[in-house]
Amino acid sequence: MAKRIGKYTVEMTGGPVIKAFASSVGKKESEGPLGKEFDKVFEDTTLKEPSWEKAESRLQTETVKILLKKCGMDASEINYIFAGDLLNQCMSSSFGLRSLNIPFLGQFGACSTMAQSLFLAATSIEAGIADYSVAVTSSHFCSSERQFRFPLQYGGQRTPTAQWTVTGSGAILVARNEEGPKIKYCTVGRITDLGIKDANNMGAAMAPSAAKTLLSFFSDTKTKPDDYDLILTGDLGEVGSSLLKQLLENEGVRLKTNYNDCGLMIYYKEKQDVHAGGSGCGCSASILCSLILNKVKNKELKNILFIATGALMSPKSAQQGETIPGVAHLINIVAE
Repeated sequence: MAKRIGKYTVEMTGGPVIKAFASSVGKKESEGPLGKEFDKVFEDTTLKEPSWEKAESRLQTETVKILLKKCGMDASEINYIFAGDLLNQCMSSSFGLRSLNIPFLGQFGACSTMAQSLFLAATSIEAGIADYSVAVTSSHFCSSERQFRFPLQYGGQRTPTAQWTVTGSGAILVARNEEGPKIKYCTVGRITDLGIKDANNMGAAMAPSAAKTLLSFFSDTKTKPDDYDLILTGDLGEVGSSLLKQLLENEGVRLKTNYNDCGLMIYYKEKQDVHAGGSGCGCSASILCSLILNKVKNKELKNILFIATGALMSPKSAQQGETIPGVAHLINIVAE
């Protein structure tokens, strides 16, 4: 059974295992430095659907189908699916996954949803109420722009601090008594709000929550950054990653060459004109569920920290001039 370590961290003593993982992305993402790592690339970002929202729903559905195919399982064998996205009422997840007939628990953690859903999937295994649970999330550039900023037809200018929402999805099958990378520790983040209001500067809004979660984890586990092969944040981008390092250094913690951010990895920053980098639920999900977990599976990486970060805003809160709270959840994954 799981047990609490320190104040904020949970140790999964039963060892929930990542049995399989899958990823899919759009054309722009396939043209970035990690293009060959993803399981499937959709050259047409509409996925032949009549709307961007339906395209994202299909993106998530196709990723789960790839996941099940990779491990030779049927949807009927899955006990729970924990899924979320950025759209209102998690419509991409609920509309996209309804045909699979799997017990569904919708999640919203903004761009932290991959870590949130993975924590809950692992918890269901650890608690003994499931043998197989799936964690999945997605984002789509066009559906996100329409909801949070301007319709694409508007032709609005992007500020230097703006990030490009990734069209992508990642899915993980968590199991018991299987072989594969193990989920060892999880730290659920606390909402942190330092007063950022600029919806085009998500990195600055999320960095404080990432710092708080990392500091909590290091304190609870009595470990330090050098103990890990990789410390990977979700989608802080150029601005947020730099700010995170500054915030941690103020507390006497220094991130070195074993630190990276998914928002900095997925695109060629200048060549693809993405300003401060990538963002969105699909950013960290697609990278974790391809390059990173493959390296853990092959023992190129043996002990990693994955910290997905989310800006907990809505179109309405932005219109009303509210600040942008952030949250970050941490998952410690170790090679078998």
